[in-house]
Amino acid sequence: MSRRRSNRVRNSKAVPAPPAPVTIIEDIEEDEYETHRSCWKHVAYLNSRDSKPKLTKEEFELFKLTSPCLYEECTRRERSRRRVKCKYLVSKLRKKLDSNVFINYLEVLWKKDVLDKKNNSFVYVDCLWFSMYKSENERVRSNVFESIKAKQIFSKEYVFLPIVYWSHWTLLIFCNFGEHLDDDNDKTCMLFLDSLKTTGTAQQLQPDIRKFVLDIFRIEGRSEDSSLVNDIPLHAPDVPQQTNDVECGSFVLYYIHRFIENSCDFNTNEYPSFLKVDWFSHKDLEDFCNAFDSLGAIR
Repeated sequence: MSRRRSNRVRNSKAVPAPPAPVTIIEDIEEDEYETHRSCWKHVAYLNSRDSKPKLTKEEFELFKLTSPCLYEECTRRERSRRRVKCKYLVSKLRKKLDSNVFINYLEVLWKKDVLDKKNNSFVYVDCLWFSMYKSENERVRSNVFESIKAKQIFSKEYVFLPIVYWSHWTLLIFCNFGEHLDDDNDKTCMLFLDSLKTTGTAQQLQPDIRKFVLDIFRIEGRSEDSSLVNDIPLHAPDVPQQTNDVECGSFVLYYIHRFIENSCDFNTNEYPSFLKVDWFSHKDLEDFCNAFDSLGAIR
């Protein structure tokens, strides 16, 4: 026969409990009173949300006496910023990045590698501009061209254009676009860096890239013949490749970082120069991602 719990209150003498030690709460925020499920302040929060209180005033006062809030009696400190090192812990940067997260990372990278060092040889353009250009909407295209003109890309030695298309990140670099396009010009070129080269993205996007570049020359008022613009070399070097389907964004960021570091050694006459499969190792990329996470700049 199963035993049933008795509803009668036993008249046993209550033994006073020893005072509880002061508890340290690390992860609680100042505005999280409503998350105290057993506290009267949580009930007050719920009652304030409804037009009809769930408890009467007498019931609420009784609950307030029997369920006090001990939050003010607890010693609190800020959440620890110490990184947990674990071989199974994956950096946020090595996960699939959407455009907003990518831009946040790129801004931090740019400040560290370019702005703080006052290097005026580089500029980057928004990662959505190429996709917006392909939209065939004239108003959208006009906004893209106005933004490009503000970047003054022809005054820079290298222009970085991250491209996200078909949910895949690649990097297009305009090299020495300020040089006049003539028979003696061997400096101006384009570099297309793809961490998943087997997909053939460079070949598929090449017609749109050349049309995009031709329109850039046109809106900037350059006098070169369109045939010269179309003859600008577009190189797709064999660079380090990703080993899964989510790291393309982190590879593009690291391409930018390493190219800025090695740009003084880049020479189109010696192409591909340092742009090779052994340009960097996967361990280098992992250290780069972990260093970004340790900065605490991206949440």
